[in-house]
Amino acid sequence: MNKKELVDKVAKKSGLKKKDVKKVIDTTIETIIDTLGKGEKVQLVGFGTFMVKKAAQRKGVNPQTKKPITIPERKVPKFKPGKALKEKIK
Repeated sequence: MNKKELVDKVAKKSGLKKKDVKKVIDTTIETIIDTLGKGEKVQLVGFGTFMVKKAAQRKGVNPQTKKPITIPERKVPKFKPGKALKEKIK
């Protein structure tokens, strides 16, 4: 499902206009991104938690030169599904 399909389904289920649903979804995503950018987590009970984790420095290989390189430490977004989401998928 892509964003347009999500907007269509939410609009149909809620009875709201598509443009209003799109604005809410866009704002929600933007808020989650801004919060993660500050290093904070977003916890949606029953759905899951979005958080930022550090990926440790590691060794790698340059595919063009085959020489070893060091990949620096970095921050990566993570998602941990909530209990209700896990149960629904089983």
